[in-house]
Amino acid sequence: MVDRFARDWRSAGLDDPTNALLVFAERLTDDCASVAPEDIEELRSHGFDDQGISSCVQVVAYFNYINRIAEGLGVPMEDWIEDDGRIASWHE
Repeated sequence: MVDRFARDWRSAGLDDPTNALLVFAERLTDDCASVAPEDIEELRSHGFDDQGISSCVQVVAYFNYINRIAEGLGVPMEDWIEDDGRIASWHE
């Protein structure tokens, strides 16, 4: 499942609540201005409460923030991390 997730989370066979959360996280990352109250209601319809939604937003925002700092300062990617985010086999 981890390999399927790393390749394409949409076809990894995840449950509906997890898929809804990932769709929201992706939208928050790619087009945050388009996030609307309906998106929050969609998460609630999958069982997420305000604390869970807030945690998701904070984690996504933090990773976006730290990645932009690294990119803005020209910090090189670690050579032991593959393009898909997995640890390089030679590093294990």
